[in-house]
Amino acid sequence: MERSLNKMKNNNINSTRSNMMKDNELFHVIHKVPCGDTPYVKAKHAQLIEKNPEMAIVWFWKAINTGDRVDSALKDMAVVMKQLDRSEEAIEAIKSFRPRCSKNSQDSLDNVLIDLYKKCGRMEEQVELLKRKLKQIYQGEAFNGKPTKTARSHGKKFQVTVQQEISRLLGNLGWAYMQQAKYLSAEAVYRKAQIVEPDANKSCNLAMCLIKQGRFEEGRLVLDDVLESRVSGSDDCKTRQRAVELLSELEASLPRGRDAEMEDFLGNMLDDDFVLGFEERTATSLKPKRLPIFEQISSFRNQLVC
Repeated sequence: MERSLNKMKNNNINSTRSNMMKDNELFHVIHKVPCGDTPYVKAKHAQLIEKNPEMAIVWFWKAINTGDRVDSALKDMAVVMKQLDRSEEAIEAIKSFRPRCSKNSQDSLDNVLIDLYKKCGRMEEQVELLKRKLKQIYQGEAFNGKPTKTARSHGKKFQVTVQQEISRLLGNLGWAYMQQAKYLSAEAVYRKAQIVEPDANKSCNLAMCLIKQGRFEEGRLVLDDVLESRVSGSDDCKTRQRAVELLSELEASLPRGRDAEMEDFLGNMLDDDFVLGFEERTATSLKPKRLPIFEQISSFRNQLVC
């Protein structure tokens, strides 16, 4: 009888411990906090549970300095810094400590840097990084010769194709050119992105480039594709609303002449280092104009299609 009671008692204790362990595991899964008591774990706890970003940064620094999950600590710290409007500090941190990170983490650090450059308005550096990443894809360095790679966003993993990555990078590059008022460069990049993977949001950006150049009929045709759902993503409410607003802006603008002086002015906006001899004749019979484009990427895409 006594043995039976002791056995039942032990079973209850083991059951309680098991339930506590399950609850603990469930807590970490729900809040996406790793287990343990290391500086990185404490940083994530401060960031996600305590909602104390300043303390999280302190612990992230300790994790980096002690070699505790440096890849994740550096990237996560930069994200938190960006949220606190400390983007310049985050950029310097990545540049200083990325040599300590593994080769596999460099791509994700580049993506964080792209966002930070955009946040700080450091367009020249953003453009150079985007161009470098596009060249890496062409040279087969980014995907290791594979058609897809694993990416992570908000704690979830997903597969990204070569076409999707090229289109994303070209979209970012086009936007950076627009911020520099290099509308011809932006136009060429957006057109290439639409060839790789058509997208309604990029169509709106392309239309904006055309409107900025006074090429209203071409801009209208691009917006019509969105409003008539001929482009992927046209059913997104925000994108459609943006297309409607751009169309209103276009219709409210007065036609402008494209004389030789304007041609020279727009031509000077091109990013000469990015021009590789591509010529495009527009629907309005404009003179052929050299546009900045990655001919290598075009060839690479053709290989993929074949």
